[in-house]
Amino acid sequence: MTGNDPFARLPEAAAFTVTSTTVADGAAWPIEQYSGLFGVPGGKDVSPQLSWSGAPEGTRSYAVTVYDPDAPTGSGFWHWAVADIPASVTALPEGAGDDTGSGLPEGAFQLPGDSGAARYIGAAPPAGHGPHRYFVVVHALDVESVGVPADATPAVLGFTMAGHILGRAVLIATAETPA
Repeated sequence: MTGNDPFARLPEAAAFTVTSTTVADGAAWPIEQYSGLFGVPGGKDVSPQLSWSGAPEGTRSYAVTVYDPDAPTGSGFWHWAVADIPASVTALPEGAGDDTGSGLPEGAFQLPGDSGAARYIGAAPPAGHGPHRYFVVVHALDVESVGVPADATPAVLGFTMAGHILGRAVLIATAETPA
């Protein structure tokens, strides 16, 4: 694993808690959360279950992102981005990030990640590249809608929501593909 926290250069935000029944903070993804799209044997591109609590007062919506800063691209790799999750929602079921976003609450939508697909794409570190970190982040926002179009990139989402982030909850999972 290389580098530091990719969110450390962003404006300060209150911390709150995100947990998962799928993966513990600091633990390796189960094989279902690896990428079948990218040919990882047993990978199923199943988004993790997430629950969060303790968001700052004034939270009006959430966004969820999954980002691998260790991908050998020069810019990392965005695996999932969800915008406009209502403030009344504090959990997403495992598999919510399928092709149709079937487990997402009304009004929330998935943006296309670096694979080009508007869905969760699992871990797929290159064989022998070493362990990668996957930052699963719930962003508490001060707006009901962050105002990005459904075809925006996760980077555009990040740029657009930067001035609206009240809090950030972070869980880091890992993955490694043996050589």
